[in-house]
Amino acid sequence: MDRHEYEWVKQTRQILLDQCKELSDNDFTKELGFGFQSIRESLIHVAGCYHAWLGSFVLSQTTTHLLTREVINDMQIEDIHSYFQQADIYVETVFEQFADKFDEVIEKELSWKEDSLVVRKTPHQLLIHSITHEFHHKGQIVAMLRLLGYIPKNTDILGLAE
Repeated sequence: MDRHEYEWVKQTRQILLDQCKELSDNDFTKELGFGFQSIRESLIHVAGCYHAWLGSFVLSQTTTHLLTREVINDMQIEDIHSYFQQADIYVETVFEQFADKFDEVIEKELSWKEDSLVVRKTPHQLLIHSITHEFHHKGQIVAMLRLLGYIPKNTDILGLAE
């Protein structure tokens, strides 16, 4: 994984976020019975993964990456976009700070879990996990859009312009 490849991730994410800007509040927050229930909740969960694994575990820049229920309930698409922008800063920082040690194991407890066991992972593994996690939930969000009667835009990397 390199910066150029992560740009593809960001481009496909932006396609999805732009489509979500067009949703009514009701559709954006409608609970559909799978995934993280709603499109809003799913997007926040995806961004939160980057905050947890990269911002907190790898970079130790935050211990309070998890948002409260009150904050989540008030978040609009612009707030979620900002949450992703901070996640992108974490990714860029990981690329910068771990360029020569991308595959060196970090061993520590999770700051967001009480009585956490020690976790042993590399920055490389956690970046790939965050990205595959995002694409997994993006598929669920696309399914939610279909259930709500929308035609999802193409968010596949192969659909990007050359």
